[in-house]
This record gives sequence, structure tokens and C-alpha cells, in this order.
Amino acid sequence: MINSLTINLKSRETIQTIIFNASAFLFIFLVPAISHLIMLPVYYIEPMRLMLILMLLHTSRSNAYIIALTLPAFSFLLSGHPVPPKMMLITAELALNVFLFYFLVNKIKSVPAAMITSVIGSKIFYYLIKIVLINAAILSTGLVGIPIYMQIIMLLLFTGYAFAVMKKKTMNNE
Repeated sequence: MINSLTINLKSRETIQTIIFNASAFLFIFLVPAISHLIMLPVYYIEPMRLMLILMLLHTSRSNAYIIALTLPAFSFLLSGHPVPPKMMLITAELALNVFLFYFLVNKIKSVPAAMITSVIGSKIFYYLIKIVLINAAILSTGLVGIPIYMQIIMLLLFTGYAFAVMKKKTMNNE
């Protein structure tokens, strides 16, 4: 018997996923233009992680992995940034973020705690591997591209958003 994958295009979840994915790719596509237009470094808000957080909280695990595995390549194909070694590193970091998030949600049963821990864990991985790549002369960039204070602010915003989403879901289920 042949198994087939069917997609119900009328389901709310499918439509929501399509909208989220299209928005993620459109946002990543527009980040360079937005940065030039408003003359601010929009990449400071960690656009790929921002899109990933939205996927983690509003779509499925498989969709979060799809976004983690494709956004860096999409960005590279459109803008030539990040360079291939860094693109692969960012892809691994985002995929690890997804893995850690779902692993931790199942273990500790707290979405905000899983969010903050998975982001910190994936960032530690990112910086450890980046040190190796810089020392091996595979990457010629500095270690920290986005100031640490901005990463902390974004981490707190992501975690706060996760808390608000879970609180809203809890209130809707009561």
C-alpha cells in the first residue's frame, strides 16, 4: 500500500502555517532593505531566531525544523550572507534550538523555561563552534556580531512572548 501525505488546505492550522512561513521568508528577504531604509541594523533583533520562535510557538515541530533548516540557505541565496560556513553554523544552531526546545518542554513542562534554556544552549553551541571555525581560519569574522546586551534583550523578549502565548492559551482553555 502506498502512503501519501495529504494537506488539508482548508484547515486553520495549515493556513496559519502557510502564512507564518510566507511571512518568515518575506521578512528575511526584506531585512537588508529594511536596514538600509531605516538606517538601523535590523539584524540586531535576530530575524531568523525571531521567525523560529514564532514557528515554535504557533506551528508544528516539523515546520519549526523546516524553517530552521531553510532560512539561512534562503538568506544566503538572496543576499550572499551569511557565508557558507556561517550559514551551516546558523542552520545547526537553529536546528539545535528546535531540538532543545521540544526536549525541554517535554521534560520540564514550561514553555518559557524551555524557550530561554533552548536559546541559551543553542547560543553556547554556536559560539563554541564559531571559536573553532575562527581558529581554523574557516571564518574570518569576529566572535560576536550582535552585541551581547542586544542578545540578552532579545532573549528576554522571546521568553516574555512565550510566557504571554502560553498564558493566553491557558486562559482560552479554562
